[in-house]
Amino acid sequence: MAIQSKYSNTQVESIITELLAVLDKHQSPTDLSLMALGNCVTHLLQNKVPAEAREVVTEQFAKALSQSVKNS
Repeated sequence: MAIQSKYSNTQVESIITELLAVLDKHQSPTDLSLMALGNCVTHLLQNKVPAEAREVVTEQFAKALSQSVKNS
């Protein structure tokens, strides 16, 4: 059964397009781009996710990332 997102594809794609445009604007190589995006993820986890949920959310995020790479 597919997971239903509460966000539209348009919303997600718009944010992705803007993030990639910023990386392109700075001519960021892949390793720097991944470092910057990883730091953004860390910032969001530390500042937007309650401490008691961070480990679970982090594990779910890592699992989803791994699955998306395998399925592409």
